[in-house]
Amino acid sequence: MRNNLIPLFGAVFAVNFMFNDAVVFRFTNFECKSYNESWFVFHYYRLKAVSRDRVLLNVNGTILHPANDIQLRGKMFKKASGFKPWVLDSTVDGCRYMRKRYDPFLNIVFNIFKDFSNINHTCPFFGPQVVKDFYLRSERLALPFPSGEYMLALLWYFDKKRIFDTNVSFLYQEDLLRMT
Repeated sequence: MRNNLIPLFGAVFAVNFMFNDAVVFRFTNFECKSYNESWFVFHYYRLKAVSRDRVLLNVNGTILHPANDIQLRGKMFKKASGFKPWVLDSTVDGCRYMRKRYDPFLNIVFNIFKDFSNINHTCPFFGPQVVKDFYLRSERLALPFPSGEYMLALLWYFDKKRIFDTNVSFLYQEDLLRMT
């Protein structure tokens, strides 16, 4: 029975590899704003295009005081004559999430960027927070995604006060004609 499964898994892998080549999944813009620079400071943030299909994101910021009560509100927008609300608007307790990954949407987002960041521990958060050479990989998406341009707006609250926002715009385009 196991010998019969090997060709099946090989075929699934090959189809997945072909479809991943047919997907463009890259950053188009990144914006951030700190509302309280005595608590959080952005030192730099930058998108760097290294190829047509790969754009790297680098962000460096510092939390100046220990943060033990972090709320994260995520909103997803899809571009259609401007960005329109799409599918998601949820709030998550950031410290609780880092102890036990309970939110399915945040699981998808966190799994995409966790390898490129030092944001991987429980509260309190303090000091430098870095995302380095982060690029989007379609194989990390757990769900099918319609083609289009999207924006993920994340509003960060420390002790119930809005401290900073990050807006990440990205393109997800399936081009099945590129498979050949």
